[in-house]
Amino acid sequence: MLAILIYALGVMYSPGPANMLALFAGVNGQGWRAFTYCVGVGLAMLISFLLIGYLGSELIPIKYQSVIAIIGGCYIAYLGVKILKASFQQKAPRLKATTVSFRTGLILQLCNPKAFVVIIPIVSVQFPRMHIEGGLIAIWSFALSIMACGAPCLYLLAGARLKKAAMNPHIMAWVNRIMALLLFYVAYRFIFSD
Repeated sequence: MLAILIYALGVMYSPGPANMLALFAGVNGQGWRAFTYCVGVGLAMLISFLLIGYLGSELIPIKYQSVIAIIGGCYIAYLGVKILKASFQQKAPRLKATTVSFRTGLILQLCNPKAFVVIIPIVSVQFPRMHIEGGLIAIWSFALSIMACGAPCLYLLAGARLKKAAMNPHIMAWVNRIMALLLFYVAYRFIFSD
């Protein structure tokens, strides 16, 4: 169960389109008015987790789960490498004055490929390994969607309170490196788990 949480944390909290929009909203002074954007992101993840969680358990036979785990583990390691490499490219993010809303968060996250990078390995590999089925899928989906809502909230808060630090490429580089190490650990667990 810890692997599910670490993987979700590593991917959800690493910089991506939803998180960077929240960061810029905080830096641009939108503050907690943009909180509904974060709720939209969380709701999109809940919808996706429930839909794929219940359909995925019916569509993916058990005999294919180990193959999916190996492919997923390799892909997660690839993401870790990309994030680690990006952490050594010292570019400051460019600010874009964009007003965000609930609808923006919902639509962005429903269309965000990064969301499916989080969801598919969890529901197709980790849920079955942990015997998460039936009503437990809904409970875990809700908990993970709260984590998903927390990611842009954290970036929003960082942008609002720590403008200088949030825009500092050195600090963001270290955040990326830590996230990359978490992803390497999860990739190892995906491939070599019992």
